Amino acid sequence: MDMVQALILALIQGLTEFLPISSSAHLILPSQLFGWPDQGLAFDVAVHLGTLLAVMFYFRRDIWHISRRFVATGWHQPDDDARLGWWIIVATLPAGFAGLFLNDWIAMHLRSVEVITATTLIFGGVLWLAHASAHEQRTLLQMTLAAALVIGLAQALALIPGTSRSGITMTAALLLGFNRMDAARFSFLLSIPLILAAGLLKGAELLAADHAPDWLMLAVATLVAAVSAWLCIYYFLAWLQRIGLMPFVIYRLLLGLVLAGLLMAGVV
Repeated sequence: MDMVQALILALIQGLTEFLPISSSAHLILPSQLFGWPDQGLAFDVAVHLGTLLAVMFYFRRDIWHISRRFVATGWHQPDDDARLGWWIIVATLPAGFAGLFLNDWIAMHLRSVEVITATTLIFGGVLWLAHASAHEQRTLLQMTLAAALVIGLAQALALIPGTSRSGITMTAALLLGFNRMDAARFSFLLSIPLILAAGLLKGAELLAADHAPDWLMLAVATLVAAVSAWLCIYYFLAWLQRIGLMPFVIYRLLLGLVLAGLLMAGVV
């Protein structure tokens, strides 16, 4: 993989990681259409680090308040910030366990264009349903153990390529009656422990590898992913209240149809 390919893939990762459109669906297209090589483990670690830095920097105040109150109060008389910390932990557990036991099987059997096409269309339709039927009456202050668990179970589905982690968690939150801004905020905060865990696991695998990576390329990829992911979060949250989720529904359905067309034409 050369520097131009690394820049493009890092930009794609940063722009699609937090939008409800599936980063895996977009990352597969360059390799399938242009015959680009697999980006490799080191590149995956670099771009995940970039997106993690972006979301942690954007939500640094939330992270500080949640962490401080969580440590101060724990489970005994938690305030709103500490309670939100507990809900993030609860919602992280299903995907954590599913990844631990099913990740290798999913990588072996479900990382295909056919699966990504199907999930892009199916979960785009589910997002449409959530957008159309949303009541948006609940806020994060009204999050419960049951609601956090449902969102966490939905997040576990995002292990299937093409689902979109942010898309499925926002879909679940909207169907539970949360307003779109709080659904997006919870989804982004929920991404932090999962991206961190995935980065640590892949980082451990990378340390065990016996070949030296291209550190300059990885540094550039990390920077590009971080900047593009931060801009993505900033503008998505700035526009979400005004434009809603329908543009992303339309985009997902069009992308799914393009992938289906490429499959039928034998291009991928």
